[in-house]
Amino acid sequence: MRNIFICLFIVCCQSLLANPNDTITSRLETPYLALNTFVTNVAPETKNLKAASILFNSPKMSVEEKVKYVKKLEQVLDGAGIFIFFDKVPTYPDYFDSLHNEHVYVINSRYPEIYLQKKRGRWQFQSEVMKSIDQIHEELFKFDPKNLMGLEMEKTSLSTYFLGLKIWQWIGIALLFALCFLVRYIFSIIFERIFIRLLDRIGQRHIGSRYILPVARPAGMLMVFFFIGALYPSLELPRLVGYYVVLALKGLIPLYGMIALYQLTNVIDVYLTRLVNSTESTLDDQLIPIIRKVLRIGVVVIGGLVILDSLDVPILPLLTGLSIGGLAFALAAQDTIKNFFGSFMIFVDKPFQIGDWIVSGDIDGMVEEVGFRSTRIRTFRNSVVSVPNGQLADRTIDNNGLRRMRRFKTTIQIKYDTPPSLIETFVKGLNRIVKEHPQTNDEKYEIHFNDLGAHSLDILFYIFFEAASWTEELKFRQEVLLDVLKLAEHLGVEFAYPTQTLHVENMPGHEFFDPKYIKDQKMLDSKLDEYFKS
Repeated sequence: MRNIFICLFIVCCQSLLANPNDTITSRLETPYLALNTFVTNVAPETKNLKAASILFNSPKMSVEEKVKYVKKLEQVLDGAGIFIFFDKVPTYPDYFDSLHNEHVYVINSRYPEIYLQKKRGRWQFQSEVMKSIDQIHEELFKFDPKNLMGLEMEKTSLSTYFLGLKIWQWIGIALLFALCFLVRYIFSIIFERIFIRLLDRIGQRHIGSRYILPVARPAGMLMVFFFIGALYPSLELPRLVGYYVVLALKGLIPLYGMIALYQLTNVIDVYLTRLVNSTESTLDDQLIPIIRKVLRIGVVVIGGLVILDSLDVPILPLLTGLSIGGLAFALAAQDTIKNFFGSFMIFVDKPFQIGDWIVSGDIDGMVEEVGFRSTRIRTFRNSVVSVPNGQLADRTIDNNGLRRMRRFKTTIQIKYDTPPSLIETFVKGLNRIVKEHPQTNDEKYEIHFNDLGAHSLDILFYIFFEAASWTEELKFRQEVLLDVLKLAEHLGVEFAYPTQTLHVENMPGHEFFDPKYIKDQKMLDSKLDEYFKS
């Protein structure tokens, strides 16, 4: 008994002589222990705000002032939905943050201003962190009705618990839903009624119903979510509930923003369509679908990354993986990428337009469509050829659609026995045909007696038509060639044929077989004038 009494006495003396600062230090020697001390002492079942106040290092402050900061920090964590996951909190005393280059631990990446810092072996909130807590608290609770009206809910019957929450919290939830419904209703009135009616008065109702409303609806939901995010902290709901509410808002806000931007691409599409319709180039019309696809894919990809980043999903490893996968994909799909840049070069250089007649290698036809990967050409056999844009960009393209004038070249072959005077008159008549035709270029043409052929006298007939299409060119050719035939018939000019003829000049008792040509120049000129007068 005496030995037991001596042992108890020694233990009591040691406890009396022990330094209370050693106990405090033991609770603050790691970030894990410090945060565990705070969370344990603010929990409803083990609430001890004075014990939690040891995390705030400010010698000039009293315990009561530190307790106020305990309450503020608790409200910030609840209102912002910050849940402390202790499996990620460092458990060793000498934790070092390479970003700050100090012994610092940031509680949550959303608020890097709130951090524990090690000084004199203790992990605590320093004076500068307390100032940040004041600012964040004021920002989160600037719409708090208790602060605006000066109410103290704890001193009223509204602080009574009902189904796990206080009565004033249930009232706040009901009011929040009512206000959200009101905001959505006002937003719908502004856009769906007032704005659409204004468009209806100017005869543009289809623009509002087809393009504006699809953007206004997700934009209205965005306003509702922002409204919830601004007022929710004032409800002071349990932190776990707040964590999931904030998590949902962090996902829904960028999601509806992405939907609104996706619908906005239709408005941009309409604007660009009107813009390209005002230009003469038809190639711009094919650029609109490509821009629309690129914009929509960009909105979805960037929106998805923003959503993942908002939900605290690490996107850096994802982007790294995508870059490696993208390199492999680029190597595998290099032809597709080449065709994409080929289409880009076609849109930039504009070597042809939709409807142009082009010749490139063995391809001959009319351009129907320039797509994301290939160009479709309608051949004169009425088939459609799809040419990869990468190949088309590297080829020589003969664009017949850009011709200012359409050339027509032929050789008119007349018989060898045609007199020179008749040839001269016939050539003069051919020149007058070209000059008097309304669609020929009367300044640029060549018509000459040009060659002595094997079986004919050759007249070069080289002219140009001002024709917008191949159909018009064929029509003008027909008109000119018919005039040539009529002139030859009127003057008595005969065309040669590629044949060998046995010529018998005369036979006894018969007239000469030679054709009777008019050789008198005056008579030939009068015949020529007579033809053109008729």
